[in-house]
Amino acid sequence: MLGQLPAITDKNVLVGTSNADDAGIYRLTDEIAVVLTTDFFTPIVDDPYWFGAIAAANALSDVWAMGGKPTVALNIAMFPSSPEFFPSLQRVMQGGIDKMTEAGVSIIGGHTIKDKEPKFGYTVMGLIHPDRILDNTKAKPGDALILTKKIGTGIVSTGVKAGKCSDAAIEEFTASMATLNKRAGELMVEADVSTATDITGFGLIGHLNEVLTASRCRARLYSSRVPFFDEAVRLVKAGIAPGGTMGNLKIYDQYVAWAGDIAEYEKVLMNDAQTSGGLLIFVPQEKRKKLIATLQQENILAAHIGDLLEEPGKEGKNIIVER
Repeated sequence: MLGQLPAITDKNVLVGTSNADDAGIYRLTDEIAVVLTTDFFTPIVDDPYWFGAIAAANALSDVWAMGGKPTVALNIAMFPSSPEFFPSLQRVMQGGIDKMTEAGVSIIGGHTIKDKEPKFGYTVMGLIHPDRILDNTKAKPGDALILTKKIGTGIVSTGVKAGKCSDAAIEEFTASMATLNKRAGELMVEADVSTATDITGFGLIGHLNEVLTASRCRARLYSSRVPFFDEAVRLVKAGIAPGGTMGNLKIYDQYVAWAGDIAEYEKVLMNDAQTSGGLLIFVPQEKRKKLIATLQQENILAAHIGDLLEEPGKEGKNIIVER
């Protein structure tokens, strides 16, 4: 569908749709560009407040993934018109307000429509210097891959809907999704990393492949280093996984060379469609240890899950996954 859009000819569009980046970027002056993104979805958790908070954290993440600073946001809300739903909508919006306030972002308006199923999210605008954009073309051979959140929220969400998850598991995955990528984004910019992306609907494999394709690199991932939610591992071994995750596995399998000892459940997990996932940071090897230590000092998970290699692999195999 995006292929049907007209070609971009405005020279001030610094990041458009060509490389599947996290956000669009438009230059205003030689020193100021705006970062623009939007995201909304159906409830990911039962609690209205946390649904709103997670929606806000998820929408904001794209700006940090580009190296920008979010500044203002607009609500996007679809909800039933029945009055009995209004208290829940108020809680949804309050969760979003609190998370935007935590991020230092002002909500300056929005738009609502009537809909049978609730949907909520934000359009976010941020600022960035035109010369400091962390777009998908800037990964380099030798970069280390650092992941800042556990993988498996899509699988756990499906388990929650099926009544298969404990309260402790629900609390853990809710807290992860509601955690802002703000500080991780700030620290990676200070560390002068090569680039970054955030892990959302296309899963770890899908979003990594987007960067590798744009940067003409390939990567070696180590499955034993990828941090998964324990509950997600349990659920996927029991055959529970969302359709989006299984769709990712089918779509992106052509880009992956799996070692023979990689279990099927690990393949599913690495393709799990995330909501408000962590940042995947591409950092030069000589800066890896310092960045990991800095992130961990602020209680941010910092898993070194792989490294970038030279030119793209043969037959389109951009990702080598080993134990």
